[in-house]
Order: sequence, then structure tokens, then C-alpha cells
Amino acid sequence: MIREGIILFICLIGFGLVSNAQDCPDLTSPIDGATNVAVDATINWTTVEGVTGYIISIGTTPGASDIVNEQPTGSSASYTPELGLPDNTLVYVTITLFYFNLPDIVCLSQSFTTENVTQPPVCTNISGPSDGDVNVNVASNINWSYATGATGYILRVGTVAGGNDLINDLDVGNVLFYNLPADLPAETEIYVEVIPYNENGDPGTCFEESFVTGTIAALPECTTIIDPVDGAINIPLSPLIEWEAVPGAVGYRVYIGTTPFENDILDGGIFDTNSTFVINFEPNSVYFIRVIPFNAAGDAIGCSQSSFSTILGCGPFLNPNTGELETLYPILDFPVQVGICLNESPTVITATDAADGYRWYAFNDQDELILISSEAEVTIENVGTYRYEAYVISNQEGIEVECADFRDFTVVSSEIATINGVNITESTLSFDVEVLVSGIGDYEFSIDSADGPYQINNVFNDIPEEATTIYVRDRNGCGIVTFNLENLIVKKGFPRFFTPNNDGVNDRWQFVPSDDDTFQLSIIYIFDRYGKLIKSLNPLSPGWAGDFNGLKLPNSDFWYRALTTDGKTVSGHFTLKR
Repeated sequence: MIREGIILFICLIGFGLVSNAQDCPDLTSPIDGATNVAVDATINWTTVEGVTGYIISIGTTPGASDIVNEQPTGSSASYTPELGLPDNTLVYVTITLFYFNLPDIVCLSQSFTTENVTQPPVCTNISGPSDGDVNVNVASNINWSYATGATGYILRVGTVAGGNDLINDLDVGNVLFYNLPADLPAETEIYVEVIPYNENGDPGTCFEESFVTGTIAALPECTTIIDPVDGAINIPLSPLIEWEAVPGAVGYRVYIGTTPFENDILDGGIFDTNSTFVINFEPNSVYFIRVIPFNAAGDAIGCSQSSFSTILGCGPFLNPNTGELETLYPILDFPVQVGICLNESPTVITATDAADGYRWYAFNDQDELILISSEAEVTIENVGTYRYEAYVISNQEGIEVECADFRDFTVVSSEIATINGVNITESTLSFDVEVLVSGIGDYEFSIDSADGPYQINNVFNDIPEEATTIYVRDRNGCGIVTFNLENLIVKKGFPRFFTPNNDGVNDRWQFVPSDDDTFQLSIIYIFDRYGKLIKSLNPLSPGWAGDFNGLKLPNSDFWYRALTTDGKTVSGHFTLKR
């Protein structure tokens, strides 16, 4: 679901103000208005198409950030508060949409109420250094994991089991690390106990964990990212990441991720130089980077994380002028099938779409693509499957971005149609015409207009007597052929009914020629509705009186088939009424 509320924002474009609108996300877990939400809950929301990233704030009043203050989540529509949530509290969540080419959109706060925690928290573990680690640098901080429901922690550190000679039951507050005021003693086993607590008390004595320090050695300092600088925008998709060289460092661990919490791009890659290329970032995205120098003494401590945003790319992204999502890909209407006309090979095929450039590929026997043209036209000699690609070049802050789309199409043999004739059938008020064609092409049909409209069906129903020409067009472009109907639709002289009641009016059924007829009839056959021949009629005779073998036939419909002197056939039906 997308929230019905729409956030309006205003930005300066050129010299004018432009008002834009963008949908904001809904909380999906916990939902807006939920109660009894766990204090260690993960907050999830619907994704917003085209957004660069999200920023979450959590507080105890609408729009406030006293619990979590403007935490970027990158492209992730999910966040787990590091210190959990306060219990029995109405909590407000504010999601901010981040677009590097637009002002941030601060969405309306949504809220839920957390559970009432009635038990003390359980014990936790130290996470850095970990229990059992050796050769730990003496300058290390002590870190631990969040204990569900905890609102603070007591820290005890000593050089003997159960000891507290370094830190004696210090209340460090609601944090997950402690930076000792002095370095730890070298080559010593250090014992740590972390006791979480809340308003209900603490778990009592927690288990003790330990690690062993190494020799006294100087850690390297943290470095500074030179490029991209923190907060940079419009970064190319394959940038050079560069940082300050640090004296005393023998290498650098590089961490890059699409959120601040996971290193899904590069997880601790080791480099002995102060730069590296990263290939193929996604466009319109936020990336988070941390570089940690190290030497024989260990890793630098407390190194900060920075972020940058890549170029818009091809979209979808929000257009600041219209407030609408857009892409820069060309719109393709190139057909999925193209014909090579017999006896006209090779055939030149031309791109049908507006674009800055084109590529044409053939598939080889291993289904690999072989480039055969980089122009708007390509010459095709053989049937088979090909690929057509069109692209648009977008200049984004001096960076040229190619936005390409493609379509696979089949090349088939084709040819102009051969019209073998037509079947004409009279209906109640007009005529039906069936066009008989042959050929290997893909044909479509039109009546009385070479420009169409064309239809796939070869049967035309209810056409008027004035129709003169049928057009048959090969859909693969091999040409149009015509068929003249003028001498076939001769039905004006065939009565629709007759009344053989000897009143002197319409007593006989017969073809009535006119002065403008361009044909002559040789014979007329009359059939009943079951196809039985009732009468063979000379066109020059007085006509049929509605009898058969001397008996008067009852009211009914009858069919006729008339042959012209040049071998053409006209058929239809009429009614006998008494």
C-alpha cells in the first residue's frame, strides 16, 4: 500500500517555482496504529519507486528524533533500532525520502505503541573483542550486543576472574560500547562482565567473558575519504575510491554497502594502496563506505562511515519539473517479425524508433550475439532471430550515460499475395465477400482503400453494393495487390422477394437487367434451403412462378447461383411470399 496522503514540496528550477508531489510509504510492520509492539521490533515500510534513499527518525512526539535521529538506511526499506525501543510508549516514525537532485521529502509521522516490559533483560555478550580473542590491541574499546528490553548497562572489567580492578560496576547508560580511559595492560587476560538492566531490575550476576591483549604497539589513525567526499552526488557508476594514506598503516580494509548496516558490495576487502576502482554501481542510489587502516598492532579504532550518491542513470527517477517518475530509455515500437521478400534479398531494414544510436546483432549457432551494424539501417540476407537495440545518450553533470533498450525479432521469408478469387454471398441487406489468397506472406485485407484500415480476417461482412476494390497487403512490406469487385457484385437486378398469387404484381422471380450492367448471365440456378435444385432458369425467360413438379411451394427462403457469360458466379437468397 502507498499512503493516500501526498507530500507537497517546492523547489527552485531556473528562475521559477515548481510544485511537485510524491507518494509517501506506509509502515508495513508494525503498521500505523499497532499496539503491543515488541521493543526489539524491526521497522519496515513500502518501497517508493525512483527514490534515491530513505532516512528514518524515531521519537516520542510527531516528527521527533529523540530515539533515533535521522538515520540513513540507503535503499533498504527496513531498520532495526540499535538500542531497541522504549517500552509502553507511543512511538512516532518519520520517513524522509532522499533525492540527490531534489529537496528531501519529509513524510507524515506514523505511530504505534510498544509493549509493556515487565521482566528484567537477559544477559548479553561482548562483541568486540569477542570472548576468547587473543593478541587484542591494548587500545581497544569494549563492545556488546543489545539486550532486549535493556535501558542501560553496568560494566565490570578486571585482570583476574571476577575482578573489577580496571572498571568497577560502572553504569555506562544506554550504549553498546565503552572507551576505556586508559589502555589495557599488555599481554594480559582481561575479564569483562556486562550486566543489562531496566526499570524491572537486572538479571543479577552475568557470565564473564575474557580476551588476551597483545604487546604494546601503536595502532594507525583513521583515514579520510578523499573521493567521493562524504555526501557527494552525481558520482559515476564505476568510480575511483581514494582515501588519505595513513603513516604506519600496512594496509586498508574497505567496506561498501547499500545500507549503513551491511557490506553487500565489498566486505573488508584488503588493499595495500590508498585507492581502488569499484565497477558498476547502480544509478540513483546511496552507497556507504568505511575504510579502516591496519598494521601489525591491529585495526584503527572508531573510523567513521561516509556516503555518496550515484548519477541518476536511466531511471525511474522523479522529474523535478513534473513531479512524475520518468525513465530515459527509448520507447520501442520495432516489430517482432520482419519479412525478407522473395527475389529481393538482401533486404535493408530501418530502425523505426527515435534514438541517438542503434545496434543490430545476429545470433550465432551458440546463441552468442554478433554485432552486424551500428547504424540506423542493417542489411539482412538470411532468415533467423536477430536483436535490435536503440539507445539514448543522457549528459548528467558532464557524465554521458547510455540508456539502451532492445528487442529480439524474427526474420522470415515473405512475398506479395496471389489473389485466387473471391466468394460472394448475399446477406439480408448487403453482401459478404471471402477473399481467397495464396503465398508465404503474412497478409491483411482492406476494402476500397489502399491506406486501410486493414484487417487480418479475409472475410468482409455486410459490404455495400457500391464496393469496387479489395486490397491485400503483405504485412512484411512486400507489396499490395488488388482485386476488382465491380463485375461480381451484380445483385441490384435480383429481387429480394416475390409473391406468386396471380394478382399481376411480383408473380414471378427473375433477374432484371439494367442499362449500366457490364455483364451477361448465362443461367440461374434456384435451390431450397437444404441445397436441393428446384429450378434452372434462363435469364431471358419470364421467370419462376414458385412451383416444383407442378405443385405450388409454400412460403420459404430460396437461394440462387447465377453464372455470367465470362465464367463468374453470383449467389444470394430471396423469399417466396404467398
